[in-house]
Amino acid sequence: MLIRYTNGANLRLIWFMNLIKSTSTFSFFTIISRLFGYVRDILIAVFLGTGVLADAFFVAFRIPNTFRRLFSEGTFNAAFVPSYTSLLNKKKKAQNFANNIFNLLILGLLILVLIVEILMPLFVYLIAPGFESDYDKMELAITLTRITFPFLIFISLASFFSAILNSHNKFAIASAAPIILNILLIGVLLFAKILDDNLVYYLSYAVTISGVIQFIFLYFFVKKYFSPKIKFKIKIDKKVKNFFKKLLPSIFSSGVTQINILVGTIIASFQAGAVSYLYYADRVYQINLAIAGIAIGTVILPQLSKYVKSQNKDKINLIQNKALEFSLFLSIPATIALLIASEEIISSLFGYGSFDELSVKNSAKALFYFAIGLPAFSLIKVFSTFFFARHNTKIPFYISLSSVLLNIFISVIFFKQIGFIIIPIATTISSWFNVLLLFVFLKKESFFKFNLIFLDRFIKILTASVIMGIFFNYIIYFFNNELSYQENFKAIYLIGTIIAGLIFYFLIAVLIKAFKRTDINLNY
Repeated sequence: MLIRYTNGANLRLIWFMNLIKSTSTFSFFTIISRLFGYVRDILIAVFLGTGVLADAFFVAFRIPNTFRRLFSEGTFNAAFVPSYTSLLNKKKKAQNFANNIFNLLILGLLILVLIVEILMPLFVYLIAPGFESDYDKMELAITLTRITFPFLIFISLASFFSAILNSHNKFAIASAAPIILNILLIGVLLFAKILDDNLVYYLSYAVTISGVIQFIFLYFFVKKYFSPKIKFKIKIDKKVKNFFKKLLPSIFSSGVTQINILVGTIIASFQAGAVSYLYYADRVYQINLAIAGIAIGTVILPQLSKYVKSQNKDKINLIQNKALEFSLFLSIPATIALLIASEEIISSLFGYGSFDELSVKNSAKALFYFAIGLPAFSLIKVFSTFFFARHNTKIPFYISLSSVLLNIFISVIFFKQIGFIIIPIATTISSWFNVLLLFVFLKKESFFKFNLIFLDRFIKILTASVIMGIFFNYIIYFFNNELSYQENFKAIYLIGTIIAGLIFYFLIAVLIKAFKRTDINLNY
């Protein structure tokens, strides 16, 4: 299909990749996974609330889940995909490279998990030092983390398989795999009343078992492109060395939001219930981040890497501007909606059973401040991808390091004065700082420039988002009584208002041409 792209003169671009269609495929399964995740979290909120059991489980779950997000949500791709795709025209070299990485991962992960399992009391103390004052909570967290930590081995190897599938532009299977975790946890939660206080143990076992199943599931699909062979003699050539040189910086830079959240968990452990408040708030905005940042970054990386290698500046510029536009098109209205209705959203999703009104108010406060940073969380993923496609992980790494240090500084200085709420505030401030520095260095290195289409669309996206916000605020006010904490069917009204807001936003966006139906057929 031919697409006209104007920048002083008409330029015809033809390519098989379709950003929106590929992102939609990735996003569809991601949304399904997140919806299952919401069901899971609603059940956890009902049966565990924000008490001691919840805090201990969330620490045990947060640790391997943070590694899962670091590896599976674009970070591993950032280091692996550019190197692997550059070898795809030489099948044997690509196979050898992938197999060397696979074997080194197995060796490294086994050693890491073994060491952490032996030193688990120290490890949990580092992650949740605030638990030290409560012996029972600390012991429970140590036991649960010992159960969940082997999940890291299987989910990391599953993420490796996902990276290979993504390199071949096969996004659906990789994005569908996390659904398995949520299905298993929901299955356990259905027996919550029978399991009683043992529920957290069964949930922890389900986490690790889900990692094994995801690994097996992805293996059946990846073997068409890659046949893993376990070897004791591993050849560490230049490509392998370069990969591991890029891996740590890419984990730190692409996963900076998750690292900031982990830092927040460590600091929040000093306040009872705070770990849970942050967990529930985090769950709400993650669905938009998964699409507006992670999905777009994951989808564009393989093709952007190819264009960078072939030095096709026109296509590079087109993809980068479209990725930025699409990310803001999704994240800005979500931010406005979360700012308007943070309390109603938390109450409607989690405000049942053990999850009391105080838990709703505190989780809603955290969500409000996280929402301000939502566009930044997404832009970090997108901007970092622009660097990763050029095999540049150093700049995002140093920027992310400074961002994390800023986050720690703000959180530690003000935590005693204002409590856990400083954590989402600090995360948001440090994330916008990160975005600003990424943008400055992209411009400095001449890696990015705006086109006229983006600037026009950006103004229209802002306009459509503000109009949607006015409409959404009205319907939230109109259904204020139905959305109150005491109502049992408030979730139905919330879903209705969100659907109405989405439809209204898309209608306004199409009407003022912030989004065109022809964009769906835009080929790269």
